[in-house]
Amino acid sequence: MMITLKSMSHRVVQKAKASPPLPIRGGLNPSRVILPRDAEPIPAGDFVEHLISSQRHRHPLDNARVLQERFDAGEVVNLWGRPYAPADIVQPGEDIWFYRMPAAERPIPYEILIIHEDEDLLVVDKPPYLATMPRGRHITETALVKMRVLTGHQELTPAHRLDRLTSGVLVMVKRPELRGMYQTLFARREATKTYEAIGDYRPELVPGDEPLIWESHIEKVRGQVQAYVTDEEPNTRTRVVSVTPVTDDEQAQLEALHGHLPRQGRYVLAPETGKTHQLRIHMRDAGVPILGDPLYPVLHAVDDEDYTTPMHLIARTLTFIDPQSGEERTFTSTRSMGSL
Repeated sequence: MMITLKSMSHRVVQKAKASPPLPIRGGLNPSRVILPRDAEPIPAGDFVEHLISSQRHRHPLDNARVLQERFDAGEVVNLWGRPYAPADIVQPGEDIWFYRMPAAERPIPYEILIIHEDEDLLVVDKPPYLATMPRGRHITETALVKMRVLTGHQELTPAHRLDRLTSGVLVMVKRPELRGMYQTLFARREATKTYEAIGDYRPELVPGDEPLIWESHIEKVRGQVQAYVTDEEPNTRTRVVSVTPVTDDEQAQLEALHGHLPRQGRYVLAPETGKTHQLRIHMRDAGVPILGDPLYPVLHAVDDEDYTTPMHLIARTLTFIDPQSGEERTFTSTRSMGSL
């Protein structure tokens, strides 16, 4: 049967503010898909089979038997939690909720460290290669899923995101009723962040009496891996706080990972805007690409990804005024640049 369907994105589902009729399981939210209003009515079994078969990263064992087991267990439901039978007709505009079976993923060989925990927040030190939350081929090997499983707090939600290859401070919210206030804080860029990047040491880039500011206009096209710079008015701004050579011990640690290197430097950066890959592009354009960066200046294939040679970019500090208490809070990553 040929079916043309449009699945709702996670963001659109969030805006609809529908309470999931199925619980979080194994750290994963149930999937919600809405049958498009211009589609023909379809049996629930055919609909879910289509969604599974068209899944880009499908588990090879997610077959017809497993599909039937979902229905037998009452784990294919509508918005109100009523189970579908395979022959029940789903009408255009109706929801269907079910659990996907994630494909196997390469384990990320780095530990997530807990920086801080209280009744409202869980702050972690995210390692490289670990996505913040499920997306694309990265589902179970994500900070959100791992921390839900590790802590048992199934309602954890990230207050913001870190790029998959970036390490450092990541704030998660424990209680659903607090998500909005913390996510809004980060969306409005009311949090102050500093990052540390490792690149070739260039004394001429050491800030003097005048602030050193990197600016450019960066665009990112959905579906393209690399962002690019145009000649338009700058839409990104990064302040270079300091540039110092790494110690001899750090140089030795870096060379143990990457081979012989010129003297490396620690670049402390304070981004004033938050465009995708901003710091990575600004470092590249300054002539000091971040050590281990697989995108800038040279794009490497995903299949060539080597977990033993990470990108050396750490979200080192994060400061914000807590929207509940009004107090200033600062969290700091203790992750080592030499080993990550």
